[in-house]
Amino acid sequence: MHFTRPRELLVAGLVGVVLAYLAFKFAYGSLPRLPRYAGITLVVLAVVETVLAFSIRARIRSGRLVGAIGVARAVALAKASSLLGALMLGAWLGALIALYPNADEVTAAASDVRSAIIGAISAAVLIAAALWLEHCCRTPEQRDQDPEHRSTG
Repeated sequence: MHFTRPRELLVAGLVGVVLAYLAFKFAYGSLPRLPRYAGITLVVLAVVETVLAFSIRARIRSGRLVGAIGVARAVALAKASSLLGALMLGAWLGALIALYPNADEVTAAASDVRSAIIGAISAAVLIAAALWLEHCCRTPEQRDQDPEHRSTG
């Protein structure tokens, strides 16, 4: 398994944009209203991943034993979360693109625009946390492991 590549995130985001745009543009009348804080669940996942990232990073830097299976699972979680975050960011942006022009005229669209903004921000936070977790799971370079090359600050 390789670490997440930017093009993978870009493709997932574009798929989300296209699908959500088409759904909101052509079937908006039959869709339920967007829950205001639906995107917050992504922030909860981001917080968990950030705590895990700092924990793994501290263990690796201190030289304590880190289980390879646990780190591999964390990398898999990070990769899946970054792809989910990119897909959802695209979906929320697709919803925004479709709904924003009607926000002044349709009350439901104005409310859904606010929900989509919260969702987009939440998805971006998840992407950042997942990429940070993935970064913290990398094997440190040799100069990072030498005590004389470590920063003291």
